[in-house]
Amino acid sequence: MKAIITVLGTDRPGIIAEVSAKLYEHNINILDISQTILQNYFTMVMLVDLTGMKASYKEMTDVLNRTAEAIGVEIRMQRSEIFDAMHRA
Repeated sequence: MKAIITVLGTDRPGIIAEVSAKLYEHNINILDISQTILQNYFTMVMLVDLTGMKASYKEMTDVLNRTAEAIGVEIRMQRSEIFDAMHRA
């Protein structure tokens, strides 16, 4: 299964490192990533593969929520099929 992870917040060093470390710890593979800074706002979108994930989907969203709170950003994870359905014309 694949998912889309979005990260938004005020830019600061270490955001990518913190998020990717949590994904690595749970055996989640990053398939594609795009990030940019928009006037001091950090934005990142990742396509990830959850096939080898070492936690349930709920547990992983909890991990990402705790990470977001710790580093002062907003992190959302959506299954790719839900994301695709929401954004179809």
